[in-house]
Amino acid sequence: MKRSSASFLGMKSAAFLAVAGLLVGGIAAGLAQVPKTQIYDTKTRTWIAYDSKKARKYYAANGQVPEAFRKQVVPFRTAEKPGTIIIDGNQHFLYLVKGGGQAVRYGIGVGRDGFGWAGIVRVGRIAEWPTWTPPAEMVARDPNAVKFAGGMPGGPDNPLGARALYLYEGDQDTIYRIHGTPEPWSIGLNVSSGCIRMNNEDIVDLASQIQVGAKVIVLMQGASLYKGV
Repeated sequence: MKRSSASFLGMKSAAFLAVAGLLVGGIAAGLAQVPKTQIYDTKTRTWIAYDSKKARKYYAANGQVPEAFRKQVVPFRTAEKPGTIIIDGNQHFLYLVKGGGQAVRYGIGVGRDGFGWAGIVRVGRIAEWPTWTPPAEMVARDPNAVKFAGGMPGGPDNPLGARALYLYEGDQDTIYRIHGTPEPWSIGLNVSSGCIRMNNEDIVDLASQIQVGAKVIVLMQGASLYKGV
């Protein structure tokens, strides 16, 4: 599975959802069979599976994620205005549209099987070193989250990392976030409960460049469409 060009993201917003909707066909409602990560090995010139074990090993050896998931400016054609965030969940990339046919691309971690989603939302608010309050559904299924049901103060061990962009649909909080992480090795993997995670330095950089109200387009093959979109 080779990584596809970002050129198809030049379609208008309605077409984005049309594509996302087509990709949902044949998938049981509410489930997300998100493609697993592959990275290109320049030594063997082949695409290889990239899982949590390999990710931890790579980060331990190099102190950073593979080059594809590091911040970089890339050619990017889109009808969306500068300041728009476009997320390609399949390829584990977040694009910040800059105009002039370019975007800043960041590596991301996305929802694991059953937690992927797609749609158009907006940044409702931005928080620095935010408090993490697990949703009731997470508290119910994860014993480790019970002790933080009342909220975990922001800090280097907080799951939301250094910044969080709270995603809204209209005036409603979707409970999804784009946020930092204390687990930088996890970038490029399907690991979260639906939120989009970034390295702390990347989320700080992104948050400094966008405004509340910014449009966020999320694409993910096999994902359920967010309600209300």
